[in-house]
Amino acid sequence: MTRRLLHAWFGVLATIVGVAAGHLVASLTEPAASPVLAVGSTVIDLTPTPLKEWAIAHFGTNDKTVLVGSVLVGVLLLAAVAGLLTLRRFAYGAGLLVVLVAVAGAAALSRPTAGFADLVPSIAAAVTGVAALAWLVRAAPDRTPDRTPAEDPGTGTGRRGLLVASGALAAAAVVMGGAGRWITSYRTRPENVDLPAAADPAPVFPAGLDDKVPGITAFRTRNGDFYRVDTRLTLPIVSLGGWSLTIDGDVDREVSFSFDDLLAMDLIERDITLTCVSNDIGGRYVGAARWLGVPLKDLLDRAGIGNTKADQILSTDVDGMTISTPLDLATDGRDAMIAVGMNGEALPQEHGFPARMVVPGLYGFVSATKWITRMTLTTYAEKDAYWTQRDWATDAPIKLSSRIDTPKPLSTIDAGRTVIGGVAWAQHEGGVAKVEVRIDGGGWEEARLGPSAGQDYWRQWYLPWSAEKGQHTLAVRAVDGRKEEQTAARATPFPDGSSGIQSIVVTVS
Repeated sequence: MTRRLLHAWFGVLATIVGVAAGHLVASLTEPAASPVLAVGSTVIDLTPTPLKEWAIAHFGTNDKTVLVGSVLVGVLLLAAVAGLLTLRRFAYGAGLLVVLVAVAGAAALSRPTAGFADLVPSIAAAVTGVAALAWLVRAAPDRTPDRTPAEDPGTGTGRRGLLVASGALAAAAVVMGGAGRWITSYRTRPENVDLPAAADPAPVFPAGLDDKVPGITAFRTRNGDFYRVDTRLTLPIVSLGGWSLTIDGDVDREVSFSFDDLLAMDLIERDITLTCVSNDIGGRYVGAARWLGVPLKDLLDRAGIGNTKADQILSTDVDGMTISTPLDLATDGRDAMIAVGMNGEALPQEHGFPARMVVPGLYGFVSATKWITRMTLTTYAEKDAYWTQRDWATDAPIKLSSRIDTPKPLSTIDAGRTVIGGVAWAQHEGGVAKVEVRIDGGGWEEARLGPSAGQDYWRQWYLPWSAEKGQHTLAVRAVDGRKEEQTAARATPFPDGSSGIQSIVVTVS
């Protein structure tokens, strides 16, 4: 290995060790302050909306993994440059590493709830990384003409010493990184919670078409399969003992509720479909579950909003993320709630434990604050939330939509009797009244609907089809309870949700 490659490797290995040390320290303090995650979160905040939507469309739920990987690759490339700089002078290379860590520290401090403790992981990364780089450079064999690589000229310990140093540092990085992941996972696990029965339970849940139509989306989405789209790269650490929900702003009185306070109130149970505004035509960012929670209006009434001039609820999560919800829509009689349970269990950590907002009929970016800890009654003129600052819509009702689940787009199926099936949703608009399918540009044929679980819940549908050999184009549209048809006008998710008719091509052999 040439000296240049060797020193580039020194920079990379030293940086990996430093990042692992920072990640370990962050797992013990604040996981979001881990150097790579802090930079990644800042990149998310600074990324233009079109690029974000492109990443979600192309990488789906792996977009965060791609982001973190891209940040890490960029860091390691600069780390290699730092290693090369040590060929001229050690201070140059060490200085570049410190600059990289300083960027991570600044990113960590830019978090809304950041304090000095958020800087500690970056400091640990800098100290460890520079120390590792010094060890590697000192252990490097001296390749002056009158000495062999195995000799110890006093400034190095020879090839064996370099192998020992590299091996020890690599092992340390693996141990620290693995320990950091385990500690973070342990600290972010939900606490055991016994949920009370609902004072106002949902009706008996009907049997769907899951077993009758192979390939169709399950009528109820399991917690582990429910989509997750948010700006976080790591889950927050929330202690039930220290958590509370505060309602303040333009209210008669500021009130706070502990988790036990919420459980002691009359809870409602409702079947509601949630949809992400980033869900494109035929997309998978939609899920349906049974939610347990306190009616949102009951909580607002405790604070007193009869004389409020507010037009929005500015909700804040435990890490300072803000979401705006139109007050008039949240209090118009729909089953808006602060949910504490999901499908008969406490909320999973990734879905907002211990409490989240659920407002049927509105896209999640204006209605589904996870890890919620504060609701401030204010006006859009006075306060801008995270997505409002990025020019997304303020009122964002979920658009009437439908999706083909089976057959899959571009798939090849056998000729003969089969079915076309999927789901459709029209939350808070009377529900789905009809679904129609068009085959090869012909007339619209009415599909058969599965059972209804309420207007805020999606419907399964299917159409028997005698598939003939060849290539076929299939399209679907829904009609809601007001007899309004799903629009064919194409729109991208930004700024208020996608629209259009899903059309797929399949081959019958």
